[in-house]
Amino acid sequence: MSALRYLAASVPPRMASAGSVVALPVLAVQQMNDVAVGGVLVAASLGPSVLAAPLVGAALDRTRRPGAWIAASGVVTAVALAVSAFIGEIPVPVALAFLVAAGASAPFYMGGLSSFVANSIGGGRRAFAYDALSYNISAVAGPAAVAIIVAFLPAKAALMLLAVSAAVGSVAVRTVRLHPHTRAEVTPWRAAKAALRRIVLHRPLAVVTAASTLTQLGQGGLAIAAIALSIERIGSPGEGAALVTSFAAGSLLGALYQTVRPARSRPHVLMMAGFLATGLLTISAALDIGIMWTAIAIGLSGVFTASSVAAMLHLRNQFSPPHLKSQIFTVTAGFRASASAAGAALAASATGFGGTAAVVAVGLIWVISAALMGAYPRAAEDVE
Repeated sequence: MSALRYLAASVPPRMASAGSVVALPVLAVQQMNDVAVGGVLVAASLGPSVLAAPLVGAALDRTRRPGAWIAASGVVTAVALAVSAFIGEIPVPVALAFLVAAGASAPFYMGGLSSFVANSIGGGRRAFAYDALSYNISAVAGPAAVAIIVAFLPAKAALMLLAVSAAVGSVAVRTVRLHPHTRAEVTPWRAAKAALRRIVLHRPLAVVTAASTLTQLGQGGLAIAAIALSIERIGSPGEGAALVTSFAAGSLLGALYQTVRPARSRPHVLMMAGFLATGLLTISAALDIGIMWTAIAIGLSGVFTASSVAAMLHLRNQFSPPHLKSQIFTVTAGFRASASAAGAALAASATGFGGTAAVVAVGLIWVISAALMGAYPRAAEDVE
């Protein structure tokens, strides 16, 4: 029952975030005929996470009421998405300002909420398999809802639905028992420095963080690359949302399997294998042999992300001291969100090279991430 309550609280805000990555570029095309503006909007909604993460982590490591903070972050996200739905009718800088606020609050329900999952659900690897499932349900539901809505209605309606989703999460999180962490005895500034030192100097954690962050550079660019590929192949952005949904659906299938039968392989090996498989399949999706093949290849590439995400979360928890747990979870999640933002911005700026090149570049980033996992120290294998 606790797992279901956790999913009910964590999925809606994460779904709103995942869906906005698709909805904002489509809205920019519909309202302003400019996919690059969509990339900037996505970057604004994701980029501030890395700057806000240390403060978010400090708050969650000290508070006795983490649920209240997480609920408030969902409200901020809901307001930002509702306002952004009127892009084209309001000045772009106004929408950017609200999206920046949403990006700054995102670490609460992303990495921050993940830092409580082991104590809230229990079960070691299975708990993080449920957290990975939460991310993947969100990744499916968000883009899928956008794809369905934009087939019949303007993208503004999709953003309004996502705003409602974020608000629902704010209510549901109050039903989850989030046990406070061991309270830090140092100032937030010293705690932030200690967490960053741990992330950078603890080699296993540093390798896991670097490789998993790099993957998000590719995943952040996937939506823009898919839309660019759709425009290149069929002359409209409509298939782009379907391709992103295909990736998310594959991820969901993989995550469901993980909750039933968590992988027993060493977590760092799972990460490496998952990154490599995702990268190679994404590259193969760029072959111009029909939109059906592209959707299948992208979907299969998503299947392998679930095991790697669950393994990454397990290792992150394994190497995080209790008094720095939220700090490390939020900061590393902030790195990943900011990498996604950078990926969206880079993909938007590179759309002139064509959708095929953009999709290949996304796949290569995953392959490089797999290579980075080769730096994981052998000595750390004994404590996994």
